[in-house]
Amino acid sequence: MPRGSKDKYTAKQKRKAEHIEDSYKARGVPEDEAEARAWATVNKQSGGGNKAGGSGQKTSAASKEAARKSSARRAAATREGTPRPGQRLEAMNKTELMELARKRDIAGRSRMRKEELLQALRKASA
Repeated sequence: MPRGSKDKYTAKQKRKAEHIEDSYKARGVPEDEAEARAWATVNKQSGGGNKAGGSGQKTSAASKEAARKSSARRAAATREGTPRPGQRLEAMNKTELMELARKRDIAGRSRMRKEELLQALRKASA
């Protein structure tokens, strides 16, 4: 559950948090958890409340921009089912490979061994 007053947030930040919260609720996340995640996302992307004063003023514009890009990149990778940056297919276990194969809709994946999954995923990436 988010703590404290939200008076220091701009109207845009409040709208963004509301939309994010609605998205989580639509996916079946409990209401209090959805609200907490929404505000955490807004804080990650903007550095906190942006009205005069408050802790958000200590975060530089460059730092906020880097956080937004980092967050957006991770979210896109999750949606696309791509491995985390720096994670090679060989380092993944069979369960992770199976999940990746499911996201990429590789036919026959349920009967494949780990080596076969690796080959199929490499072929699908090429």
